[in-house]
Amino acid sequence: LIYSYATGTVSSRQIERATYENVAVRLLCADLHPDHDSICTFRRANHALLKSSFEQVLAMAVQMRVLKVGQVTLAVDGTKILANASKHSAVSHGRALAQIELLEKQVAELLSKAEAADSAPLEDGLSLPEEIARRQDRLEQLRAASEVIKARAKERYQQELSQFQAKEQERVERAKKTGKKPGGRPPQPPREGPRDKDQFNFTDPESRIMKTPDGFGQSYNAQAAVEIESRLLVGVNVSD
Repeated sequence: LIYSYATGTVSSRQIERATYENVAVRLLCADLHPDHDSICTFRRANHALLKSSFEQVLAMAVQMRVLKVGQVTLAVDGTKILANASKHSAVSHGRALAQIELLEKQVAELLSKAEAADSAPLEDGLSLPEEIARRQDRLEQLRAASEVIKARAKERYQQELSQFQAKEQERVERAKKTGKKPGGRPPQPPREGPRDKDQFNFTDPESRIMKTPDGFGQSYNAQAAVEIESRLLVGVNVSD
């Protein structure tokens, strides 16, 4: 895994293919060929081990004087990493509320049909318990998504409120110093609560819709700091 990552191969499927096609990888794997599921499972189960191993690589680089410590120049850049999820698996808050309302009506209608089932024939192919269960399951998913969106909105509101208060305080202090009314448009207080376009993705809830070179997609924002002489990554961060 370390060799594959260091040479730019990060996909478990590509690593599996490399155990057949890449001489260096075949040697490191003793000519064994773990499948991509095994590679992915190993990576997830040994996160702490892999992190420690990469840190040991940097420590060894320092001992060998390949990597300098102190008085160095770092290059920092970011990129979007696509999540293992489709943006079509996402739902907006406005859409979720509309679907919840529709499903609640459908469940109520189906329950009414169930009560009248003894006296009225059902439509061909209609199984009331299955139809009710399917809609109730979807309702639970949408309600859970709505709660997550509300929690994120609350967190966003607190951040925006802090920024708003800081700007307001800055305007007050500037007015005291100059004795004049601050120019420009005053900052607008943030709006509390979720917005209709706030989204939740069912297959990868932690990812977000982000702008990428190929348009908008479910992504993460990755940042890397590289020591420019050795070109070793000395700091990384991934956020939503």
